[in-house]
Amino acid sequence: MKTLDWVKDHLDELDNTLFDCRFTKRFLDFLPVKDWPKFGFELKEGETAPEVKAWTEENILAQLRDDVAFGIEKATDHRGISAGLMFNVVRSWCIILENGLENTPYGYYGDKLFRAVDKMYKFGLVDENTFDENFYKEW
Repeated sequence: MKTLDWVKDHLDELDNTLFDCRFTKRFLDFLPVKDWPKFGFELKEGETAPEVKAWTEENILAQLRDDVAFGIEKATDHRGISAGLMFNVVRSWCIILENGLENTPYGYYGDKLFRAVDKMYKFGLVDENTFDENFYKEW
C-alpha cells in the first residue's frame, strides 16, 4: 500500500479530473485541517474540524467500499459524468492499495472496474441483477 506521503506527492496524478476534486475531497479525511490549504481547501467558517481517519488499509477499504457503492448507483442510473468521476476515484484507491486493478477498462459507465473491485474485496455490492440486460440497453 502506498504511504500517505506518497499520495500527498502524487495527488495531482490521482485526482486529474480537475472537475470537482472528488478524490481529493475524500483524501482530506485522512489529513489534519492544517494540511488542507496545501491542496486548495480550508475548513469553512463556523465548522468543526473533523476527526482525522488513520491511514490504514482497513479505513481505505471502508472508503473504497462506499465509493464503489456510490459508483454503482451512478452507473445503474446512467449518470455518465458522475459514474465517470467515481470510476476515477475508485481507480485512485486501487493505485494506492496496489491491488493491480487500476488498469481495468472503463466498460459501460465504469461497470468493469466496479465489478472487479467488488469481486476482489468481496463487498457484496454486485449481484446478477446489478448490471442486468436493462443496464446495457441504449436509451
